[in-house]
Amino acid sequence: MLTIFNEITLDKNVPIPLYYQLKQQLLSMIETGRLVEGDMLPPENELCSMFLISRPTIRQSLNELVAEGYLTRSKGRGTFISKPKIEARFLSDLDSFNNEMRAKNMIPRTEILALEKITDPHEATEKLQLPPDSPLILLSRLRLANESPIVFVETYLPFISFSKLLTMDFSENSLYDSIEEIYGIRVNRVRREIEAVNVNRNEAALLKIPANSAVSLVKTVGYSGNFTGPVEYSVARYRGDMNKFTVELYR
Repeated sequence: MLTIFNEITLDKNVPIPLYYQLKQQLLSMIETGRLVEGDMLPPENELCSMFLISRPTIRQSLNELVAEGYLTRSKGRGTFISKPKIEARFLSDLDSFNNEMRAKNMIPRTEILALEKITDPHEATEKLQLPPDSPLILLSRLRLANESPIVFVETYLPFISFSKLLTMDFSENSLYDSIEEIYGIRVNRVRREIEAVNVNRNEAALLKIPANSAVSLVKTVGYSGNFTGPVEYSVARYRGDMNKFTVELYR
């Protein structure tokens, strides 16, 4: 294992900070599979001797990789390569979770936590452009890939328009496909808002992460060209340590 780290070369004669050079070379080894989940890095003092740089420089490099989810620290044991992040393209593609995971050679699974009619006032009525007292359908799901929880998502739909969805098995069926098959309404546009938040105790338990961990909170409003008003509103919490999002822009 140490021979891998001996391949890292840092150039002190270029203006690129040494911590950044080290970070990028470690990141390249992780992304190309030369360092894999569970591999342990040498202790900081050994890295200092190996590269002839200071401990603060080593620490800055490793801290950034820990913050970005590529490394994890275990008290009394050391620093290890984390489980690879899942690259999600849902910011640029409208595809189902199951299809996206299968395309990455992962096995998807969905746990249905709730599928019910709710009548209490909720922010979703405003997002769906409904009167405040409108009944809603709540579909709450935990989505997993290779048995690891990836995202906890709560979806709200107008009950009056989509009441037949209460009979569907969404552990197997796609929500968007079901809406199209039953009602002939195709969701063809969404608006998404993304921010970083800390999960509460219940959300953390579902996602199997420590309470107060940071996640990506994604709020989505789905629209269709042949339906008046928004079709669905969802609030999803993606594990920050297992997801990264990619956007492609064209000019």
